[in-house]
Amino acid sequence: MMEYFDSMLNFFHSTEFVQFSATTSTSLILILAAEMGDKSQLVCMTLASKHRPVPVIFGAIAAFALLNTLAVIFGSAISAWIPEYIVASAVAVLFAVFGLFSLFGHEENEDDEIIEKSGHSIFLTTFLMITLAEFGDKTQLAVVAYSSTANPYAVWLGSTLALSITSILGVVAGRALLQKISLTYLHKISGIIFLILAVFAAHKAAPGIASLIAEFIAKQG
Repeated sequence: MMEYFDSMLNFFHSTEFVQFSATTSTSLILILAAEMGDKSQLVCMTLASKHRPVPVIFGAIAAFALLNTLAVIFGSAISAWIPEYIVASAVAVLFAVFGLFSLFGHEENEDDEIIEKSGHSIFLTTFLMITLAEFGDKTQLAVVAYSSTANPYAVWLGSTLALSITSILGVVAGRALLQKISLTYLHKISGIIFLILAVFAAHKAAPGIASLIAEFIAKQG
C-alpha cells in the first residue's frame, strides 16, 4: 500500500504530471472562452427554462463527453498515421484561422430559435440536440487538432470540463449572467490562445519542413 502511495506521490511531482496539467489547463481555458454564449449553451438555457435542470446538465455532459472522445480518437489516429511535421503544419494553419476568426470574425447569432424535440426524455433530448448541434463544430475540430499534437487524455479532460462548465452556467445562471459578460472579450481571448497555439505548432513543424526543403534542394542540385 505504501509503495502505491509513493508511486502516486512521485507521479504528482513528475515532469509528466506538470505537462499533463498544463495541457489540461490550456484546453480548459481555450474551450471555455470559445464556447461562452455559443449555441450549445443556448440549448441548455432553453431546455432548463421548461424542464428540471439536472437531466439537462447530465444530457449535455454526456453529449460533450462523447463528442470529445470521438475528437481525441480521431486526433490520435491522425498523429499515428501522418508524419508529425504535416500534422503540426495543419494544426498551425487551423488554429491560425480559428484565432483570426475569433478576433475579427462575425459573432454567431445568439438569438437563434431552438426547436425542442418531442417524444424523448429530457436527458435524451438534450443529448441529441447538443450532439447534432456541435458535431463537426469548430470546437470539436479544435479538440481534434490539439489532441493530435498534445496528450489526448489531457485535452479530453480539459475540453470536457470546460464544456460541462458552460452547460452548467447556461442552466443555472441563464441569460442574466451572459448579459453581464462581454462575449466579444471572451472570444478575443480564445482567439489569442488559438494564435499562440498556432505559433507553437508552427515551431514544432519547422524542423520537418526545413528537412524536406533541404532534401528537395539536394535532389535538384
